[in-house]
Amino acid sequence: MLEEKILEDYKQALKAKDAEKVSTISFLRSQMKNLAIDKRQNALTDEDVISVLRKLVKQRRDSIEQFKAGNRQDLVEKEAKELEILLAYLPQQVSDEKMKEIIEEVVKATGATSIQDMGKVMKELMAKFAGRSDNKLVSELVRQRLTQG
Repeated sequence: MLEEKILEDYKQALKAKDAEKVSTISFLRSQMKNLAIDKRQNALTDEDVISVLRKLVKQRRDSIEQFKAGNRQDLVEKEAKELEILLAYLPQQVSDEKMKEIIEEVVKATGATSIQDMGKVMKELMAKFAGRSDNKLVSELVRQRLTQG
């Protein structure tokens, strides 16, 4: 399970005295613990862990954008390193080419013809990509596809 792998990596980072990795994984583990408490469970499913990871990855990406806008390169680098650590636990991402292929298939299957059909296309795609893609990117690609006709 993913939760066990994260705990094992945390122990390894402690032994290696990798402060940045220890800090990042520690924060991840605390977020996982909070979710487990909220759900009143002792252990989380891989899907639960992935949802926590996605949330943290999104936060890091947003922070990087904000720090770039604020011209804080030191903080951009720190967030980028944390993002890299967190991304290692997410499932393999779908390539852009494969994503476009699947979007094309779903558009044809749903009979989508305009931007008004974006909701039903996105619903299908979220089920297909389930944690293996950046939802923002998928949304942009679908929008492009539906506006080009």
